[in-house]
Amino acid sequence: MGGGTHLMARLNDEAAGDLRLVSLRKAGLRGIHVEGATVVMGAATTLADLEDDARLGYLSRCVRSIASPPVRSLATVAGNLFVPQPYGDLAAALLALDAELDVLGAGGARREPLERIVTGGLPAGELVTGVRFTAPAPGTFRFHKASRRRLNSGSIVTVAARITVEDGLVGDVRLVLGGLGRRLIRATGAERVLLGAPLTAETVARAAEADVIEPVGDAYASAWYRARVYPVHLRRALLGA
Repeated sequence: MGGGTHLMARLNDEAAGDLRLVSLRKAGLRGIHVEGATVVMGAATTLADLEDDARLGYLSRCVRSIASPPVRSLATVAGNLFVPQPYGDLAAALLALDAELDVLGAGGARREPLERIVTGGLPAGELVTGVRFTAPAPGTFRFHKASRRRLNSGSIVTVAARITVEDGLVGDVRLVLGGLGRRLIRATGAERVLLGAPLTAETVARAAEADVIEPVGDAYASAWYRARVYPVHLRRALLGA
């Protein structure tokens, strides 16, 4: 485990049986390297490390929406990829940025698209050692999270997007939704609606109806409420209004 901010709270509440934990805090997997547009983050890099790095300012809104400063000082980049919804806001942002994972297993080191791991999981015995992605061009990354409280609250709706607009038309878009299902959702239907269309309230409203979402209810919001407010938060994420 990395920081244990999600796991340890549950182990303290439930009998864990015969369980052995190995901490990765001193495994040399922490650090942020930026070379040109390529960003590589060690798996044990903390969310506080991301928050303090001016080179990653486009992620600051996302990172600061997660938990509280003491939690961010422990929680790790790779750990956030595997927490269940409605958590995992950094995972939504990295999926929107088409991130890849450095994975170490019995067959050696390899790279895997984050999207494949999000949908299929990681085989037992394998370890994520790093995350890499291409930094978005200025003004092309959008992140919006609706929650009950500013700190220490799971998501009601999370929207992360990388989107370019040329001559008033959407030229490229990658859209990810959190809080609206048991897993992160790559909103491919909304992407198709947006691509080549003017980025207007009317287009965004049609995009909000293009994907099948199956939200679940929890202590933060009911499934009905999440489905009801999703179009509002998609509009706020993409249009800022």
